[in-house]
Amino acid sequence: MKGRSLAEVATGGIVLLIAAVFLAYAVLHSGRGSASADGMSLTARFDKIDGLSNGADVRIAGVKVGSVTDSRIDPQSFSAVLTMRVDRSLRLPDDTSAEITSEGLLGGKYVSLVPGGSDKLLADGSRITETQGSVSLESLLGRFIFSVTQMNSQNQQSQEGGQPQGGTTAPTR
Repeated sequence: MKGRSLAEVATGGIVLLIAAVFLAYAVLHSGRGSASADGMSLTARFDKIDGLSNGADVRIAGVKVGSVTDSRIDPQSFSAVLTMRVDRSLRLPDDTSAEITSEGLLGGKYVSLVPGGSDKLLADGSRITETQGSVSLESLLGRFIFSVTQMNSQNQQSQEGGQPQGGTTAPTR
């Protein structure tokens, strides 16, 4: 009995050690650790950032080049201000635009950077001025349903107005 419990404790310890190694690997290779601290810091203002959280990806052409490090509200303009860390080796033009994009119908959101054509480059601490906020799927769906029901009610009213009241009438002689 004593030997069996020692084997069980040793097996449990090995399982916990393997779990700790997997956790450390995941944290170090997820891009959310301190590895991205050497990147260039950029800020951008958006009208809304629905569903975007700190740690979200920053991508160019679908390739991850950084992450969102902070989000806050500007008390004067009530717009959302994002701070991003982007790979310092990228030479982004100062007319680069940023938009909040969804990975799919049920996917998460990320910031997509679209480099412009300017000769001037963004420096560390620069602000991206051309932005497009998050598009709410629920809002679009609500507008679509409202417009369809409105069209149906207008069609129904026009059909009722075009038919004579009281059914069909026979011609008089």
